[in-house]
Amino acid sequence: MNKSEPNIKKNTFTLIIAVLLASLVVLSAAEPLNVLLFVPLAAQPASSAITFVHPGALNSKAELDFVKAKIEAGDQPWKGECERMKSSSYATRGPHGLTNINSNSNDAAISRDDAIAAYTQALLWYFTEDETYANRSIATLNSWTNLHGFTAGSDQDRLQAGWIGAVFAPAAEIMRLYSGWTASERENLQAMFKRAFYPELNTASSWNGNVDLTQIDAMMAIAVFNEDEAEFRQALARLKTRSQAYFYLTTDGAKPNSIAGDGGNPNKFWSNPTKWIDGLTQETCRDNGHHAQFALGSALHAAEVAWHQGVDVYSENQDRYMAAMELLASQLLTGSMQGVCANDAATADRYDTWEVGYNHYHNRAGVELPNTCKLIMEQIRPRASRTDWNLNYETLTHGDLPGDISPCGEAAKIKHMGMIPNLNKSAEP
Repeated sequence: MNKSEPNIKKNTFTLIIAVLLASLVVLSAAEPLNVLLFVPLAAQPASSAITFVHPGALNSKAELDFVKAKIEAGDQPWKGECERMKSSSYATRGPHGLTNINSNSNDAAISRDDAIAAYTQALLWYFTEDETYANRSIATLNSWTNLHGFTAGSDQDRLQAGWIGAVFAPAAEIMRLYSGWTASERENLQAMFKRAFYPELNTASSWNGNVDLTQIDAMMAIAVFNEDEAEFRQALARLKTRSQAYFYLTTDGAKPNSIAGDGGNPNKFWSNPTKWIDGLTQETCRDNGHHAQFALGSALHAAEVAWHQGVDVYSENQDRYMAAMELLASQLLTGSMQGVCANDAATADRYDTWEVGYNHYHNRAGVELPNTCKLIMEQIRPRASRTDWNLNYETLTHGDLPGDISPCGEAAKIKHMGMIPNLNKSAEP
């Protein structure tokens, strides 16, 4: 072998790399590398910009358009669900904006009902094209732009901010599409979210895990409306941590992952389950399925917002979320906690919070979830309330959607394994 061959190969390789890098520079000058370039989440500079897709909180435009067409055709369940929403008090409710919210007072109910009303009217405007609903929704959103903060001085404020932020923001995302809502009005709402909500949401509650997951639900939706990459990243990190410490799998070990607030005593923090099985949640035995439904719904909402922005956290949490859905569904269907809690009687409460997760794992991913399907058809659709804090209208917005109606984000499915696309522009209709 000629002694100069290694240097020749090395120089040739260096030349090839230089040509490839130069080509990438030319490509990036002509068009942002929307899908070609992926950078680890932690390694991206703070100035890099995500392409936020709008509307892209809990609802995508493709999903809204599909439901609208079904309503216009008179198809069920969409037509019946829309009529039910139209006849509710939220369809005609006016604004009640406050300058401060004491979460331990009637302020909590006032802000909750205004948030649900804004979302109700946003959906009704989109589905009916009646501008009366659009103007009502905008009036309510604008009335809250003078909010300064939450004053109870406890984690109840963090929960309240999560509950209503997770509803106000999706309403605002839909109303982006309405030409009658001015840019300055949207900016006022964005500024209010930063001023009043960020201080309550950006520190995780040490209470039971449903509070943190509700906070995360709000953080994700607000981050999209505000086009705030730092907030979006923080919410994703929180979701990863809490999901691993709230939804138990036997592969985690004999006991669940520890988290701030558990006092170093997982048995007590998890309300002393009698056995540890896949799908158990931190609050399963707290009240036998009541708060677990809120926690599961909030986690799945956050995953859905991420999905609409091109980040797939559903896949990395698939085993946890599906096990929790199927176990809880079986407990509610049978009325028995299946031997995992000292009190074996399951809660009688049912919430319209199963359709988002079922839509993803069954309709999009093709996984059979027999208990969840049966629960939805036999108990949720026939008897569950359609409006409960941050759990609203899932049968209308996510029930029976085609599997391909909303692919992950704007361009491609991106598994969230510490990676998000490094994009350079905002995508808003």
